[in-house]
Parts: sequence; structure tokens; C-alpha cells
Amino acid sequence: MKIKMLLVLAILFLVAMPIFAQGTAAQTSSPKDWKPVFAGIGMAIASGLCGLGQGKAVAGAAEGMARNPGATAAIRGALILGLVLIESLALYTLVIILIVN
Repeated sequence: MKIKMLLVLAILFLVAMPIFAQGTAAQTSSPKDWKPVFAGIGMAIASGLCGLGQGKAVAGAAEGMARNPGATAAIRGALILGLVLIESLALYTLVIILIVN
């Protein structure tokens, strides 16, 4: 088993050798070209996770109000504060992305 694995790895290394033979003149894109792509991916991740957090917060607040209607005002205040903080995280991410680009 070990010999087969070593043989497979040796073949993979030999097949991959032409990749390392390329010159630097073939490189046409620079890392700066990929900045907007990675910024978009970062913003998508931040927005998606903020959306999930907001959904969980609203679900918890609705459940809390259903269980204890007398505490509706306090729960609503805490919910609004939490939603504002979650949304500000997405906005901070957007500002950082705009500054970096």
C-alpha cells in the first residue's frame, strides 16, 4: 500500500513538472486585478452572515414576546438595538472594502 502511494505521488510530481517550466512573461494579471473580486466575496459573506444573525434575532424576539407578552416593550427595544448593531457590521465591512479598493 505504501509503495503504491509513493508511486502515485511520484507520477503526479513528474506530470506537474511542466507547470513549473513556464516563464514569467505569461503572467498577464496582477494581484491588484483580483481585489474587487475578493472584496465582493468578503461583502457577500459579511452580508449573508448578518442576514442570518438578524433572522435568528427576530425569531428569538418573536418567541420571547409570544411567551411573555408583558415584556414586549423591553424585548422590542433590545431587538432594535441588536438589529442596528448587526446591520452596522455589514456597513463597516462595506466602508472597509471601499477604502481598501
